[in-house]
Amino acid sequence: MTDEPELDPNSQQAKEIAGKSPMRIALGRLARDKIAVVCALFVLFFIICAVFAGPICSLFGVSLDTPLASERVDGLNSGLPKPAMGPPDGPFTWDHPMGVAPRTGQDNLAYWLHGCRASLMIATTAAIVASLVGVVVGLLSGFLAGTVDKVLSFFIDMFLTVPFLLAALTMAPILNERFNTSDNYGTIQKVSLIVILSLFGWMGTARLIRGEVMSLREREFVQAARVIGMPTSRILFKELLPNLAAPIIISVSLMLPAFVALEAGLAFLGIGVTDGVSWGQMILDAATPLFFREYPQYLWQPMLGVVALVLSLNLLGDAIRDALDPKTRR
Repeated sequence: MTDEPELDPNSQQAKEIAGKSPMRIALGRLARDKIAVVCALFVLFFIICAVFAGPICSLFGVSLDTPLASERVDGLNSGLPKPAMGPPDGPFTWDHPMGVAPRTGQDNLAYWLHGCRASLMIATTAAIVASLVGVVVGLLSGFLAGTVDKVLSFFIDMFLTVPFLLAALTMAPILNERFNTSDNYGTIQKVSLIVILSLFGWMGTARLIRGEVMSLREREFVQAARVIGMPTSRILFKELLPNLAAPIIISVSLMLPAFVALEAGLAFLGIGVTDGVSWGQMILDAATPLFFREYPQYLWQPMLGVVALVLSLNLLGDAIRDALDPKTRR
């Protein structure tokens, strides 16, 4: 049940709503949700950091270039940053706003920004690919029914029975071992991770779209399209697909944070992005008792980035779902 009060059909507010499209009404609900607005601002911040990682690094004068560790790391202090390189042991400095990494002397801000870019790029690409596959499979399965539905449903159920983590732990090392001598090893790792995430992430969308299509295919507008001899492809993509915008948006908004967390988790396990920059790789490098005790910001910076991004995306996804379906509004 919705918590919105019933409107008088003859009131001015009811007339204004009647003249709006469902998407405009949903956007209006979303704009009035304070939590959604705050989360959207957080997500926008991370998107800006990812897209403009290079210019932001240039603005602060930092880069991914590996310096001489002796210039930034105190060899007499267990390989920890020198006191002049920022908190917690030294004063804040614009030269290294987030400090430098222990032992290597790499700038934390540059790696944090490019790690945000890698996480968002991988998660977004995988979510788009998985959604496209899920939408196509769901459309075909729900509309064609019969043998096609049985075959596609079998593949959906088969992929659902495979534990994702077990499959990732099996496939990622094989791909990494196969291409570890390639000049584009870092790019191949990212592509392999996108393929793995997409391969085991489309089934939920396919089931959702299949159920929606099965309820829509008996509607009058679909029956009318069949009667006039409209091709099946046109019915699927011109008549049914526009009516599936809400569940598709909801599916993508909930899939994206899951993929961000999975990318960081796989990198932490050493089977994700290991030849390059990512938040998971930063957490793996920082997960050393000495660094955690003496230089905690090295670990907390990427962890807070992952938590803030995933939490913002999850809350924003819930708000989008509530805005598009008023019956579920809390």
